[in-house]
Amino acid sequence: MTHTIQQNQFVCQVSVRTICSAGPGLLWKVYSGYKKSTKQEAAIFLFEKRILERWSSKTDRELILETLKRGIMQLTKLRHPQILTVQHPLEESRDSLAFATEPVFASLANALGNLENVPQPLPTNLKNYKLLDIEIRYGLLQLGEGLAFLHGDVKLLHQNLCPESIVINLHGVWKIFGFDFCALNQSTDSKQPSWSYIEYDPTAPYVTCPQLDYQAPECILASSNSPSSDIFSLGMLIYVIYSPDNRPLHESQNDLSKCKRFLENFKGSAVSSKLFSVPENLKDTAKLMLSHNPELRPDPHQFIKIEYFMDIGVKTLNYLDKLFQWDNLQKSQFYKGLPQVLKQLPHRVILHRVLPSLYKELVNPPMIPFVLPSILQVMESCEIEEFREHILPNLKPVLALEDPPQISLVLMQQVNLLLKLCPADVIKSDIVPMLTRALESGWEQLQELCLTALPNIVTMIEGPVMKNAILPRIKKICLNKKPNGNATLGIRVNCLLCLAKMLPNFDRWLVYDEILPLLQEIPHTGEPAILMAIIGIYRLLLTHSKMGISKEILATKVLPFLLPLCIEQNLSSSQFETLSTLVIDMINRVTTEHREALKQLDAVRRETQQFEKELSATTQITFPQQNILNDMNVTAQKPSTNMVKQSVGMENGLTIEEKFRLAQQQETHQRLQSQEPLTPKTISSISKQQPKDLTATLLKNNLDELNLSASKSPNSQSNYIGQNLNTTWNNQNANQLNSQFLTPPMSSQMMNWTMNNTTSSTNWNSTQSSWNMMTSPNNLNSSWVPQTNLTKKAEYESKVNSQILQPMASPPNVQTQAKTNLSNQDIMDLLS
Repeated sequence: MTHTIQQNQFVCQVSVRTICSAGPGLLWKVYSGYKKSTKQEAAIFLFEKRILERWSSKTDRELILETLKRGIMQLTKLRHPQILTVQHPLEESRDSLAFATEPVFASLANALGNLENVPQPLPTNLKNYKLLDIEIRYGLLQLGEGLAFLHGDVKLLHQNLCPESIVINLHGVWKIFGFDFCALNQSTDSKQPSWSYIEYDPTAPYVTCPQLDYQAPECILASSNSPSSDIFSLGMLIYVIYSPDNRPLHESQNDLSKCKRFLENFKGSAVSSKLFSVPENLKDTAKLMLSHNPELRPDPHQFIKIEYFMDIGVKTLNYLDKLFQWDNLQKSQFYKGLPQVLKQLPHRVILHRVLPSLYKELVNPPMIPFVLPSILQVMESCEIEEFREHILPNLKPVLALEDPPQISLVLMQQVNLLLKLCPADVIKSDIVPMLTRALESGWEQLQELCLTALPNIVTMIEGPVMKNAILPRIKKICLNKKPNGNATLGIRVNCLLCLAKMLPNFDRWLVYDEILPLLQEIPHTGEPAILMAIIGIYRLLLTHSKMGISKEILATKVLPFLLPLCIEQNLSSSQFETLSTLVIDMINRVTTEHREALKQLDAVRRETQQFEKELSATTQITFPQQNILNDMNVTAQKPSTNMVKQSVGMENGLTIEEKFRLAQQQETHQRLQSQEPLTPKTISSISKQQPKDLTATLLKNNLDELNLSASKSPNSQSNYIGQNLNTTWNNQNANQLNSQFLTPPMSSQMMNWTMNNTTSSTNWNSTQSSWNMMTSPNNLNSSWVPQTNLTKKAEYESKVNSQILQPMASPPNVQTQAKTNLSNQDIMDLLS
């Protein structure tokens, strides 16, 4: 499909989408689009030649192409509001025929439910589409006007007026299309026109012949035609539109014999019984239009003047189509009454039929004030999407117009509606500038209307815009002086009333910086209206909770301005009472607030003095306690002298920062009083355990073991020898034993025992037994006696053994004797 479209040069400049079908057999597919260069909307009618494959005969295919070409060529020559307008002529390519027209909605056949050759899924606008009564009435009127043009001016017969040959454009206008079988006037010189008639060929393709169901009896039965033949077709079309199933009186299904039989029996009584669905004010006319006798049928001019078309809606739509023929005075009279008529028209008709006609007047500034009320009324019933799609693009240029001032006047009356429907960017770019221009205009009526509208939209205007654009212009209006003072009195009062209404929405600082100075600058010359407006604003500032006007401003700025007004001579008694009441209330406010501030200040002074006394008493502690407090950084801080002096020297009350600081000091004071006094505690020193001398302990234990093993000897002689050896060992060879005991292996065992803090009992016993064996006399003899003394040792052992073998019951002197017999030399030899 895309390839087929692009083969046509003009279509290459158009973005397309399929919308409907039209023409004989609905062979033309219609696409909507626009030219990319000019953005002009258009409808593209496309016939694809591959459809011709339905007919096998080459002659039939060529005949179909010639029929379609003839119809479009004739359409291109015609120009009339009720004839479809061709924007680009027919072009032929290898695969298609195409031409462009004005934008269209659908063919009448599509609107009545015949969706042949319409793409699926259906376009949204065709789903569940039903024609409205006003659309049918005005559509039939347009067809009558189109036939009047063809018959009277062009002397042309359509000869195939049916739903497939009628196209509804984008604005709902019914246009005549499908001149494939039209009959041209054959008489050139004679005043009486004549038309040739081509008889129906049953053997030709049905799309190359007129619709049999809409043909007049004289065409089928007598092979003649006249303008009345098109009137018969129009009457049959009326029946099809109003019939419940939208079907003709008789469906011949392209069978000529069936059509002839039906038309032969089609008499007046048969017609009347079929027209029950047609409206009463159209039924009689439709009966005449379907008459078997052509002379009884009305002509197009008679048809468009019947009572059926006297409806107010039809007249309104007809007037809108003829407006270009009227002057501005006639147009203004029509537009004044249009809003009342629009209430009776359906919304779809207004949106797509009425408004496009009104948009054409927006290029004529003098007529815009008359057109805008109708457009604004339609906007009230529009959805936001409809407004932004159909109305806003045409209305935006109007928002920027300054002349005539009535344009801004009409728009100001509906500014709330504009703010409701317009997006935020349009409000900022178009509506707010329109308001500022209205305030700057020299037309006081427009200024007053703008001042009346501003309070309603103050919440929608941004703060910077209000401060930098709106308020300066209001101030300029208030301070403007003219030769005639009365000329600006009303506008000044309206400015003050506008400010009073907007005041609750202003920021506090904006009021202090802009509004209060302005009130004292306005020249009032004793005018009660201006003075009462100013008094009203002051009353609002005094009572409004958000403003919170302070006693300083009241005492230094407001009261000095109001007190001189109390002796103004132009005020009435009631106005004076209002002013005096306001002044008294302000004075009471100042005195009351200042009295409360002084009381608070006195209370703060007393609390500060009490706080200093209690704090000084609390901080007097003993020297050790003070040292501990210093170490812990818990020191009471006295309030600074500057702070006390500043609080004492205040005359206008305490600030919020000073109140916070005093409250914190009181909390600190109460917390210190509630705590127990800090007392120093003596910290007991932890006694360090002296390290144990493991070497001395081990030596002592080993010597004890030696003594114990020597004392357990069974022989007294051996005991004597052991004791002697122990004594000698302990006295003479302690250093040698110590050096031998602390050999590296023994040292490592001792260190391991010391580090692990434990030793198994088995290992300890084995070590102890080894030590006992090593320290026994025999082991000592065998281990420590040098090799060179073996001879002496043998002699000594034999002598000792002989003595040891003596009986155990020998007297003590024997042991003593034996002991004394061992000389010191023998012992030394043994040890050596």
